[in-house]
Formats: sequence, C-alpha cells, structure tokens
Amino acid sequence: MITDSNRLIVVLGPTACGKTHLATLLASRINGQIISADSRQIYRRMDIGTGKDLTEYNVGGKAIPYHLIDIAEAGYRYNLYEYCRDFDIAMSKIAKAGDTPILCGGTGLYIEAVLDGYKMVEVPRDASLRRSLDGKSLEELRQILARYKTLHNTTDTSTVARAVRAIEIADYYERKGIGRRCNERPAREYTIFGIDIDRDTRRRRISERLQARIDEGMIDEVGRLLADGLHPDDLTYYGLEYKYITQYVVGDISFDEMYRSLETAIHRFAKRQMTWFRGMERRGFDICWLPYDIDDEEKLSRIVARIS
Repeated sequence: MITDSNRLIVVLGPTACGKTHLATLLASRINGQIISADSRQIYRRMDIGTGKDLTEYNVGGKAIPYHLIDIAEAGYRYNLYEYCRDFDIAMSKIAKAGDTPILCGGTGLYIEAVLDGYKMVEVPRDASLRRSLDGKSLEELRQILARYKTLHNTTDTSTVARAVRAIEIADYYERKGIGRRCNERPAREYTIFGIDIDRDTRRRRISERLQARIDEGMIDEVGRLLADGLHPDDLTYYGLEYKYITQYVVGDISFDEMYRSLETAIHRFAKRQMTWFRGMERRGFDICWLPYDIDDEEKLSRIVARIS
C-alpha cells in the first residue's frame, strides 16, 4: 500500500475516457481520496448531465472519499478563484487523514491552475464593462478576450455569459497589474497520468453515453431544474447538455435538432480538452499517457510503478 499525502496524483483525459473509473480503482489500491476537477460536477441536482456516476466511488464495497462534488447550488456561477480556494481546503483534509490525494477530471483550466502554483484573486462584477459588452456576439467577445495576456484567454467561452465573465476577469487583472503567478501557493510534488483514447473510440463512446443519459432521464433532470425556479439562462450558462436540452425543453428547438447539436458539441468539447492537455505538455507539464485499450490492472501497475 502506498500513502503519500504530500504528493498529488493527477488523472486526466477527455470526456468519456474512463477517468473516474481508473481514479477510484487507484484510490482503493493506494488509500487515496479523489478531488474532482470537473467544473460542472460542483453543482447539486445536476447529476446525469454532468456524468457524476457516484456509484463508481464504491470499489468492492469500499467507499472512496471524494471532494468538490455537490458543493454549490444549481444556478450559482462558481469560479476559478473559488476552485483554487476549495482545492486547498480539500488537500488539507486529505493530509490530516494521511491519505493520498488524487485529482481527477477533464477541466484543464482547473487542473493547470492548481498545478501551476498560483492563487487567483477574487474578481468583482463590473457593471460598466458588462454594459459595454451587451449585445455582442460570442465571436466578438472571443476576439475581445484574445487581446488580454492572461490565463483566461484559454478558459471556457462556450456561452456568451462565460465569455463576458472571462473578459471581466482579464480586464480586472490587467488594470490591477496582476500577473499569472501572483500570490504563489506552496509548490507540491505531482505526477500526471492521462488516458490516451483514439479519436474513433472516443467519438463512439461519447455517442453511446449521450444516448444512455437521455434514456436515464437527462431531459427530465433539466425539466425539474426549470420547474424548481432556475431561469433558462442559468442552465444555458453551463453549456453542452444543459444548454441544448434547455433550448429543447422551452421549445426553442426540436428533439432531433437538440440531439444532433449536442452530440456535435460534445465531440468538439472533447477535442478542445485534448488540445488543452497537449498545450500543458508544451508549457512544461510531464504527462504519462496510458493507452485506453490496456486493461485496468495494467494501467494501475504502470501508475504504481511510476509513483513508487
């Protein structure tokens, strides 16, 4: 058994590659606890659409502790500053327990932020800036964001609301003269493992999983959130499943249009995830890629050998 609360193990990869499955098996093997690096699993009541699959956190009858899942209400707009703060809290809890922390997810921005050793500054809303951006298209907002020299140039801009927030943060950082690495956090040892899944297999798994989630009641989940009082714009903000299914539920698009658009959007999202991870390698992060098609035991053996 390996236990090292000072070393962070990272398991990353694109959507539908089996990250959580591998991370929970590893946690069971080495006395680990999972810290989620998924920007949408943060939210309560958003379960099917975010793919929480909480049953995977039970391995052979053993419950695997997890953190940063179900910590905010649906409708809230959680941000990177809060994630860095909550990540540090989770790391402290795991260290006190004497277990090994395993960061698992596909949100590259979150992963890179906590590995890169910098602390985000909380950014207030800027009503004047928001008024100046009102009515601009998503492409126009992305062009504005590209002018700023901060990490937020590469954040998620899949919706107008996200792009506006990214500009707001980038503008604040520039005006305040805040650099990427201000308020550096304590450096930690880490080892990164990525699941390398070929494009065709990834696309097949995404399509299969989308159909499975529709069958499991993903549309009903969105309907319940709207019935509970969430505004359609609040759900659209989260992108992907919640964007397109909300548009379908409120009658803006047909089922077929929703399904086709969502499937295409998820494929593109997975491609962007891989682009981010390859970018991390160019920025100096060493990622040990594990072939998707080797069995679980072989993956675990390679991880344990590397971290030992």
